[in-house]
Amino acid sequence: MVKLLQQSGVAGLKSWSKCNPTSLIRFSTNSQTLASSSEEDNLKKLIRYAPSTVPVIPIINQWVNEGKTAEYDDLKKSIKYLRAVRRFNHALQIYEWINNSERPHLSSRDVAVRLDLISKAHGLEAAEEYFVSIPDNLRAPCVYVALLNYYADAKSLIKAEGTMQKMRDLGIADVLTYTIMMKLYVKMGDLEKLHLLVQEMEDKGIAGNAFSYTIHLNAYASVPDIKEMEKLLMKMEKELLLIEWNGYAVAAKGYMKAGDVEKASEVLNKCEHLSKGKNARLANEVILSLYASMGKKNDVYRIWNKLKNRCNVCSSSYLSMISGLEKLNDIDGAEKIFAECEAKEVYFDIRIPNLLIAIYGRKGHLEKAESIIEGLLESGKRPNYRTWDHLALGYCSHYQMEKAVETLKKAILASEPLWKPNIHSWAPCVDYLQSNGDTERADEIKKLLEERGLFSAEYEKSENCIRNGNCGSEELDVTEELEETG
Repeated sequence: MVKLLQQSGVAGLKSWSKCNPTSLIRFSTNSQTLASSSEEDNLKKLIRYAPSTVPVIPIINQWVNEGKTAEYDDLKKSIKYLRAVRRFNHALQIYEWINNSERPHLSSRDVAVRLDLISKAHGLEAAEEYFVSIPDNLRAPCVYVALLNYYADAKSLIKAEGTMQKMRDLGIADVLTYTIMMKLYVKMGDLEKLHLLVQEMEDKGIAGNAFSYTIHLNAYASVPDIKEMEKLLMKMEKELLLIEWNGYAVAAKGYMKAGDVEKASEVLNKCEHLSKGKNARLANEVILSLYASMGKKNDVYRIWNKLKNRCNVCSSSYLSMISGLEKLNDIDGAEKIFAECEAKEVYFDIRIPNLLIAIYGRKGHLEKAESIIEGLLESGKRPNYRTWDHLALGYCSHYQMEKAVETLKKAILASEPLWKPNIHSWAPCVDYLQSNGDTERADEIKKLLEERGLFSAEYEKSENCIRNGNCGSEELDVTEELEETG
C-alpha cells in the first residue's frame, strides 16, 4: 500500500516534453492535399493516446515542425473524439491551436462546441464570459442552443428561461430549444410548466419529434403516472415517426417504478426489436442495464452476447455490463468482463477500472481495489482523481481511516476543475483526524480543499450531515451515473 500511495503517475513522453510551444505553425484547411493518410492517422493517434496531464499543443507543434501538416478536418475529428471521452481540456487546447494558427478557420458551429467545452471544463462564469466575447456574426442559433443546454444541465432555471425568452424574441426558438426546456422541467419535477410549454408548441404549430415526445413520456414515467404514460405511448405508436427504442425504454422504467415487471418486460421486448442501425449499441447497453435492474440475469448475458456479436463493443458497453452485474451481485462475472476488456486491448478508459474499484470499495474487497491501482501504475497508466476518491471512500466505509486520509489527499492533489470529493470520504476523514487530536493533518486537508475552491459552507453542511447521519437521498446517491465513475 505504501508503494501504491507513493506512486501517482507517469511522466509524458520525452519527445513531447521537448516540444517548443511557440514553434512555427503550419496549417491546412484542405484535407485532400499535403498530408498522407498515414500521417493523418498518426497525428490523431498521438492526440488520442496523450495522457491527460500532457498538453496537446506541443504535440501538434512538433508534428508541423517535422514538415507535416495538421489538417483541419482531422483536428475536428480529434475534438469530436475528445468530447466523447470527456477530455474537455485537450479539446479546448486544439481549438486554441487552430485559433492561433496562420489561417484560423472557426465557424459558428465551432464556437458553439467551444462554448460547450468551456462550460464543462471551467464552469458557468467562464462560459458566460466566452459567450459575451463572441462576435455578433458568429452568434448563430446553435451558439444560443449551447448556452441554453448548459443552463438546463446545470438546472439554472432562471437563466435558462431568460435565454429561452431571448431566443423567442430573436425568432430562433425551434423544436430543439423547446425540447431542452422540456427536459429541464422534467428534471425539476415541474409538470405544470412542462404542460404549458407543450401547449405553446401546439399553439405555434411547432411539431414535436420522437425526442420531445420521449421527454414528455419520461415526465409521466418518473412520477409514475401510468395512465397518462400509456395514453401518450399509444399516441406515439400511432405515428411511427414519433416512437423509437428509447421511448419503450422510458416506459419500461415507468412500469418498473410502479412495480409492474411483467409490463416492463413487454415494452422492453418492443425496445429490442427497434434497437437496430447506428443506435444499436447504445440501445442494447440501456436494455442490458434495465434487465439488470429487474434481476433478469439470463437476459443480461443474452443482450451482452448480442452486443458482442452485432455491435462494435466499446468502453461504454463494458461499463454497462460491469455495472449491471454489480446490480445482480455477480462480482465474479464483473471481474471476468473486466479481464476480457483488458485482454482485448480496448482503448484504455479510466472509468472501467474506476468502476471496479468503486464496486470493490462497496463490497469491502479493498486489497483487490489496491491491486487494480498497482496494475495501472506498473503499466504506465495514470489513475485520476476519481480513482483515489473511490478508494478513499472504500477505506472510509470499512473504517481504515489512516489509509482513507492519505488516499483522500491524493484525490485532492489530482483533482480537476469543478470536481468535489465525495462527501462520504472527506467529512469522515477530517472528523477522524479532529477526534484524534490531529489538527495539523485536518488543517492540511482543509487547506488543500481551500486552495482548490472546494472548502466552503457546502463542505461544512456536508460534514455536519455525515456526522449527524441525516443526509438527504440525493446526497446519498453516489453510484447512479456511470459517466461520473470516471
